[in-house]
Amino acid sequence: MSHDKTYAKVPRHVAIIMDGNNRWAKERRLPSLAGHKAGVDAVRAVVDGCARHGVESLTLFAFSSENWLRPEREVRGLMELFMLALKREVKKLHQHNIRLKVIGDRGRFSESLQAKIADAEALTAGNSGMTLNIAANYGGQWDLAQAAQKLALQVAAGELDPARIDSDQLASQLELAGQPAVDLCIRTGGDRRISNFLLWQLAYAELYFTPLFWPDFDRAALEAAFDDFCCRQRRFGKTSEQVEAEESDA
Repeated sequence: MSHDKTYAKVPRHVAIIMDGNNRWAKERRLPSLAGHKAGVDAVRAVVDGCARHGVESLTLFAFSSENWLRPEREVRGLMELFMLALKREVKKLHQHNIRLKVIGDRGRFSESLQAKIADAEALTAGNSGMTLNIAANYGGQWDLAQAAQKLALQVAAGELDPARIDSDQLASQLELAGQPAVDLCIRTGGDRRISNFLLWQLAYAELYFTPLFWPDFDRAALEAAFDDFCCRQRRFGKTSEQVEAEESDA
């Protein structure tokens, strides 16, 4: 078994925009679904790598609320692949003490897929290792809107004073409530934008962009991202001098 690198600081929460499956397939003159299938192998490698390094939460952007606009055949294939991956992978996740959580609006999924998601979450709910969040039919704007709606209902019911609504109250109603803020956000495929992903949770995340298509993103690529993260000074609004003084006192 290979020895894992050790890092002075490991991101508690890693979020990944898995981009480039279609272009990977196109370069090989394969159908788009072949790229998505190859992407599942990359997911396995990254889940394993993050768990080994002690990452607490890993959030993968699998299917955005805008992806319904893609060709119907591709969307149908993606849904079938999602169902198949749940069937195949959940037992392995459970064996490795990983908790699975699916975030997003499940209302557009078939009843059978919704049931499969619920079963997978229930099976792994008691696990104490890394939490794997799969963002499916997810959008950051939707997440903020549904959180605001929950707070509005509490106000309307007389359960919450509007004056008490602050950032903590809003965060408590988001899909990733109770999990650490994102420390490192990786986007594969060469584009440099966050595409409506975790708008709130990425507030102070370090952004890492790589030209690699997602199916080519392996353990070595993950470790390159971690190497880059370790070289960054995270100031959270403070000066470099303040941060360095705090680190020397620690």
